[in-house]
Amino acid sequence: MAEIGNGYGSECHLLRYLGRHRELFDGIVRREIAATAVRWLDFHFDPSRRWMDGERKGIDFLPSDHPAHTAWAAFWPQRGNPPNWDAVGVATFRTDEEWLLVEAKAHLGEMCSDCQASEKGGLAVIRERFGELKRMLGVAAERDWLHRYYQFANRLAVLSFLTRNGVPARLLFVYFVGDRPRDGAQCPQTEGEWKAALAEQASWLGLERRHALSDRIHSIFVPTVMR
Repeated sequence: MAEIGNGYGSECHLLRYLGRHRELFDGIVRREIAATAVRWLDFHFDPSRRWMDGERKGIDFLPSDHPAHTAWAAFWPQRGNPPNWDAVGVATFRTDEEWLLVEAKAHLGEMCSDCQASEKGGLAVIRERFGELKRMLGVAAERDWLHRYYQFANRLAVLSFLTRNGVPARLLFVYFVGDRPRDGAQCPQTEGEWKAALAEQASWLGLERRHALSDRIHSIFVPTVMR
């Protein structure tokens, strides 16, 4: 988790909306996923950081006695840094509840990442999991999921893991529109700019518009300032 920017960056804007514009933000989320209610989990305290909070990681939002923890230990490398979530919520659909795992972006560079795992650190396991997921989604085996858009790929893997282990969950990607460019960052100023970048991401990963997980992946485009 990067340090929170002073008035810029996805973490800053997400914190603003969750802290100062919660009703507005929740309304946008509820409409997108057709939920009746959304509530958000607290983060952990982390006194070692300048901002003394740490992100939710892996599947730590599940109760400690949940059987998925045992399956997770065999599914994903337990060394290194597991997938980090910018927010974790619980969405209510009438009487049912589902986990809502959030990734927020404010500039195009935040979409890009490479896998840093070594062969000793679980790279072979990640390759195997990606291979399984590609087959499930109808993606060609040669598509490179370890580079450029690795973060998106590993989030898909977590979503697939949860659904296959009886844990109802959805991915919510929050794309902030109109952030202040800083240090050369490319900050989309329109929803269309984001959608063009997302189309490039889908093309690189080989993902069709409709696939086995697409109903559980949502995107919202949120202005940094409502007018």
